[in-house]
Amino acid sequence: MAANPKPAPLPAENLNPYEFALRQFERAADQLGLDAGTRSVLRNPKRQLIVSVPVKMDDGSIRVFQGYRVQHSIARGPSKGGIRYHPGVTLDEVKALAMWMTWKCAVVNIPFGGAKGGITVDPKAISLGENERMTRRFTSEISIVLGHDRDIPAPDVYTNSQTMAWMMDTYSMIKGYSTLGVVTGKPLSVGGSAGRNEATAEGCYVSIEEAAKRQGLSLKGATVAVQGFGNAGMHVARFLEEAGARVVAVSDSKGGILPGRRHHPPQRGADQGAGRCGSGQRSDNPRR
Repeated sequence: MAANPKPAPLPAENLNPYEFALRQFERAADQLGLDAGTRSVLRNPKRQLIVSVPVKMDDGSIRVFQGYRVQHSIARGPSKGGIRYHPGVTLDEVKALAMWMTWKCAVVNIPFGGAKGGITVDPKAISLGENERMTRRFTSEISIVLGHDRDIPAPDVYTNSQTMAWMMDTYSMIKGYSTLGVVTGKPLSVGGSAGRNEATAEGCYVSIEEAAKRQGLSLKGATVAVQGFGNAGMHVARFLEEAGARVVAVSDSKGGILPGRRHHPPQRGADQGAGRCGSGQRSDNPRR
């Protein structure tokens, strides 16, 4: 009796973020009936800047990191988008994130285009001083495309209000005067916005609240597991607790906590959620 044939291996999943963003765009363009010329313009980023970032390390050696800044569109105004530090940063990832920033700004009708930037680096493996020197050199390298009326960086994965303060200070030294508007997510003491620190978590909470309404679910008494316990996840957990939910598990890149036990998985890269942070205080938004 012949043996059953082995099933054909499944094709490898395409995890290229830019190709995924393009597929999303084509579906939306079909719904909108966009012509071929408009599609061609919106499929391609306006500018792509790749820079080498040499940094003197604490031991006296020199390391060179790869940095990126992509402006997807400036049709609606200056481009706007975060700066991330992560070992997995690639040009295609930054291109995809810049494209998504364009759509986000357009959907809520604010006069900005989309941009994104980052450095391929493990921020957990460098000192605070090395991080500052890297940030300042990166800012200097991409300063040719920055400006309050050109391109405005913001915090993202593993960058924060301190990172933005270094960027603003470096750009101000280049220009010869204070340029508070060149970045967002700054400390309040240098023009940052109150509420920025917890804004990402606020948006996540509202999304959860609206999704629960559509599903006929009540947050009061619901159980919640939070994956990623940095600035966003930490505040989301708090907001959900205030709404009457019960957080039963949390995790980050170093492990997880369940009632009565802890789990520490092998290190396989940084948890992106653990690095999102900014500045300011939460806006007045009482929970039900």
